[in-house]
Amino acid sequence: MGVFNRMRDIISSNINAMLDRAEDPQKLIRLMIVEMEDTLAEVKAACAGAMAQRARIQREAEAISQRVAAWSGKAQLAVDKGREDLAREALRARREFRAREDELDHELAAQQALVEQYHADIAQLEQKLASVREKQRILVERHKLARHSKKARGNAARADSAEVVMRFEQFENRVERLEAEAELAGMSRRPDLEQEFDRLAGDDEIEAELQALKGAKQATTPTTEQG
Repeated sequence: MGVFNRMRDIISSNINAMLDRAEDPQKLIRLMIVEMEDTLAEVKAACAGAMAQRARIQREAEAISQRVAAWSGKAQLAVDKGREDLAREALRARREFRAREDELDHELAAQQALVEQYHADIAQLEQKLASVREKQRILVERHKLARHSKKARGNAARADSAEVVMRFEQFENRVERLEAEAELAGMSRRPDLEQEFDRLAGDDEIEAELQALKGAKQATTPTTEQG
């Protein structure tokens, strides 16, 4: 397949449809990029050749134009000198160079059109190549995202099971801690109650002793006053 056919196929191709049908889109897009880069290099080389040919035609056309001008001058000189025979020969030579000048003008116009077409093709290829490279970047990012998402789901599943076990252990530890606190609270409450009841009993004894002292004082007070 020639470079121009490959170029036309690339430019007119539907990349999205090709990728949708491909079993391995990443591999296909890598091959497409290589193909497009090779084609672009060939088109640029052909464009360089066309530009060189255009320059050659331009140089020849300029040289022919100078010859036409020169034979025009000679024809005029011959007429001025009264040499019509030489003037006729100069005009015949000028006609031949003018014919070649016309040919070169057509060649130059065709070559210019070819160079412009190459430039347009190169621009289209570069745009297509940039689009494919962007799609490659998106595919790579999607692949990375899918891989990370799969890994994250696996981690989440493991984390869920681990979290359930951890929560159960935390709940169990909390229950055991509450039971221990309740037991300690009960043990500490019993001595407090016993001390309270002992205090109440002790208060009764103190009250009895106080009443006894007061009774004794009342009993001795009148005797002292009578004396």
